Amino acid sequence: MTLLETRYEHIILNDKGVPVIAGTTMKVIELVLAHQAYSMGPDELHDSFPYLSMGQIYSALAYYWDHKEELDEDIQRRHELVEQIRRELGTSPLMERLKAIKRANGG
Repeated sequence: MTLLETRYEHIILNDKGVPVIAGTTMKVIELVLAHQAYSMGPDELHDSFPYLSMGQIYSALAYYWDHKEELDEDIQRRHELVEQIRRELGTSPLMERLKAIKRANGG
């Protein structure tokens, strides 16, 4: 695997050009999604991901803000892919049974 250093001390680009937190397998985008989805600040991110140092967290967030447009486009592509897969797969049999139980119970 070829890794490229960046100007961010704790961020490297993997062989596919994806920014990853050095010394881990965590992609910058994964940390950013947790930050956005749960409104987590750096301390809360550290509580949730204790194997990351505060330096790694701040470096990942700095990388995101400096590459926001590109990473936001990647996030949007991921959301669209998930929605496409959901549409193609339809509702699972388990979900159908759960909905039926809810309807039967007046819900």
